[in-house]
Amino acid sequence: SYRMSESSHTQARSDAVTMSMDQSHSALKPLFQKIETQSKTASLPLSPQVPEIQYFGASALHTKISRYWGDIPAEQYDTLKKQLFSQIARFASGSKIVLTRLCVALASLALNMMPEVWPGAVSEMVHMFQEEGGEVDGRARCLALLELLTVLPEEFQTSRLPQYRKGEVRGALGREWTAVYPLLQQLLRQPDSPPLVKARVLKCLSSWVLLDVPLNESEGLVEASFTALSDPELFDTAVEAIVNTISQPDSQRYVNTLLKLVPQVLQLQEQLRDAIQNGDMETSVLLFSIRALLEQVEHWQSFLALVNMIMFCTGIPGHYPVNETTSSLTLTFWYTLQDDIMSFEAEKQAVYLQVYRPVYFQLVDVLLHKAQFPTDEEYASWSSDEKEQFRIYRVDISDTLMYVYEMLGAELLSNLYDKLGRLLTNTEQATTWQHTEALLYGFQSIAETIDVNYSDVIPGLIGLIPRININNVQLADTVMFTIGALAEWLADHPVMLSSVLPLVLQALGNPDLSVSSVSTLKKICRECKYDLPPYATNIVAVSQEVLIKQIHKTSQCMWLMQALGFLLSALPVEEILRNLHSLITPYIQQLEKLSEETPNPSNKLAIIHILGLLSNLFTTLDITKQEEESGENAPPIKSAPPQTGPNPVVVVLQQVFALIQTVLSKWLNDSQVVEAVCAIFEKSVKTLLHDFAPMVSQLSEMLGQMYSTIPQASALDLTRQMVHIFASETNHFPPIKALFELVTSVTLTIFQQGPRDHPDIVDSFMQLQAQVCFWFLISFTLGFSLLFRVLSLKFPEAPTVKSTCFFFTELIPHCADIPPVGQIVQEDGKLLLLAVLEAIGGQSSRSLMDQFAEVLFCLNKHCFALLTVWLKEALRSPGFPSSRVSDDQKDTFSQQVLRERVNKRRVKDIVKEFTLVCRGLHGTEYAADY
Repeated sequence: SYRMSESSHTQARSDAVTMSMDQSHSALKPLFQKIETQSKTASLPLSPQVPEIQYFGASALHTKISRYWGDIPAEQYDTLKKQLFSQIARFASGSKIVLTRLCVALASLALNMMPEVWPGAVSEMVHMFQEEGGEVDGRARCLALLELLTVLPEEFQTSRLPQYRKGEVRGALGREWTAVYPLLQQLLRQPDSPPLVKARVLKCLSSWVLLDVPLNESEGLVEASFTALSDPELFDTAVEAIVNTISQPDSQRYVNTLLKLVPQVLQLQEQLRDAIQNGDMETSVLLFSIRALLEQVEHWQSFLALVNMIMFCTGIPGHYPVNETTSSLTLTFWYTLQDDIMSFEAEKQAVYLQVYRPVYFQLVDVLLHKAQFPTDEEYASWSSDEKEQFRIYRVDISDTLMYVYEMLGAELLSNLYDKLGRLLTNTEQATTWQHTEALLYGFQSIAETIDVNYSDVIPGLIGLIPRININNVQLADTVMFTIGALAEWLADHPVMLSSVLPLVLQALGNPDLSVSSVSTLKKICRECKYDLPPYATNIVAVSQEVLIKQIHKTSQCMWLMQALGFLLSALPVEEILRNLHSLITPYIQQLEKLSEETPNPSNKLAIIHILGLLSNLFTTLDITKQEEESGENAPPIKSAPPQTGPNPVVVVLQQVFALIQTVLSKWLNDSQVVEAVCAIFEKSVKTLLHDFAPMVSQLSEMLGQMYSTIPQASALDLTRQMVHIFASETNHFPPIKALFELVTSVTLTIFQQGPRDHPDIVDSFMQLQAQVCFWFLISFTLGFSLLFRVLSLKFPEAPTVKSTCFFFTELIPHCADIPPVGQIVQEDGKLLLLAVLEAIGGQSSRSLMDQFAEVLFCLNKHCFALLTVWLKEALRSPGFPSSRVSDDQKDTFSQQVLRERVNKRRVKDIVKEFTLVCRGLHGTEYAADY
């Protein structure tokens, strides 16, 4: 229902825009009449739709003024202005939504007339609404004026004024602040001003400061805003006004004004503490952006007092997000403050580091305290949403700690290590697991992204980990992730593997530690594989046991097989084959049994699972790859022992090839099973590259049989990988050529029968064609035409269209150097151009215009003479590519495109502009962000 209502709303707005485009300036009069008639009869019983009708009339009026200003004759400006003033006065006591739209319309009128036609517009607005008389009471007139003054800067921010006009109007509005400031100050400081009026004043201030009003020119209002913080009804709007005012980039220049505000900020400290104790967390949303004081060495104590206030907010008592929701808002401040300090020149930076390093060490303590888990009982009572918010909050803390490390350096790690050491070795004082976990989390946060290889505390940390009494899942998880974060360090210090590897293997058997234990083992096997042969038998045995017991979910099983692939890669071939036999024999036996059963959903899942395990194992099992070491002082490169004989992966694949064919024979019409089979070979090809050569012939034959029987996209994707690696090798060219001819012939048959039901096949086929188009046109005698490829451009599926456009951008540049390409483009190129123009004219999504522009650019760059003729002939047709474009606009588009044979970015801009015109969206809000 939401989508339907959104669609209806969008259609209504579109209709309003279209109506406004077609209306002449005379349409303004009926719009006023509609609003006025409804207003005059407001005392009569009206249907509930009446405010909506009035709102539509006011919105259409605003649309006319803001987007089609050029259609309004200059002699009607004054009349329009007077009528708008009149209607605003009439609706001051009426519908709020209609009043706002009328104010926006008048604001747009003022912006278009300022400064030449309507100088002093804001002063006149203030004067008009301050005049006594009429039926509207003073309070309503005051609120209407404040609404008008509030929307005026907002309308300027979203207006489509030309750039040169924007500068003029901004300057004119800035000069009008002298008319607004006294009014706002009077209303805000007046004792008898109602809270609603004061709230509107504060909103108006927030709006005007976005025009970069100098801070010293709004100083009195900011001080009054601080006073308003004591009123609960005004608190939120006062906070917004203060933050918006002092957050303006230019405000940092007005140090004297900022210094006057510091005492008012510091006075809020008690209010802040009281509010937190009373559970009023909204009060602590005040984010003090008075960072300019940091530049003033003589005022560092004032700024430090502000920093301590924010530290208090960061360390608010209670657990996020159950007891408090504010501490997360302050984390950005610490990033910003650190950036400011580190940007100073060396001498000044040293002074500030002396002051603020202790503050940041205190911040680390506060953050680690906030990162602590609650008691087990309390945590169990949290909802899943609260637990997820807490997890994200800890990630934010982790990011902050990582950033803080850049300032505090190795001393931070030493600080954490000392605290953890005291905690684990102090037998006299009882400690909670939460405290230990938080300190480890600090280590993990830094080690995950910072190079700690040269830290002298990591050996001690590795030594401490076995001493931790792991009696809690959260603590065990963090221990695992910390070990995983130190995997690179362990690769440089393999003697320490014996301290932590038993913990990881033990954790593998706990389903609650599935993610952390498996991911940590994978990291260790990847980084330390050449140091793991002594542990390989044990690792394989434990992994095999947990896999057979089905302790882990599918994704973790796949990670575990990847870990074993890394591990086995460093062993001699004989040991690899022995371990592979032990590891995969149970799955091969299970797959044989499943292949004999009648297909059903249950055994389908089991087959896909087994194929996935093999696929992930072969993804990382690479006996040829050497570990790359970086750094000047790195130890000698470690590598696997020299390998002889066939690749173990190929040996296994050849052994199970017949079984896989049997599985396919029963499941060939199931795309998921076919995809899982193709994935085994595709990942093996990507990993082994030319070592996969012994399998090329039989795999090509199997692929051809598969695709001939039931064409599927996954078979084309695997074909593309085979072509990419082996097509240039003489020994393997015949089977690859036969396979390519076969899949091309079958796919062209699909095109002839109607490809619309197979967008995935068309997508994969076009990617295949783009990759091989350089050599197949020379080598093959297969008939080739652009006709069927052009049809792919008309698919609604974006991936298919992108792949097809990519094919053409790869093909067209060879018009000159490959004669068959030149002949094909000459024969069918006009069809291609027509399809591209249709898409630009509105047949395809606007998100695809860059791809179509690239095709157009290629045609222009490599087939200029032909494109010149084709464009002229194509655009000559009436109503093509859209009935909304005139002949002049088509000529302009053609000339612009033909002129750009070097600047692809410019062609993309031309196409985007033209497609908006074709769709009737040029100059509308729908095109604003396009």
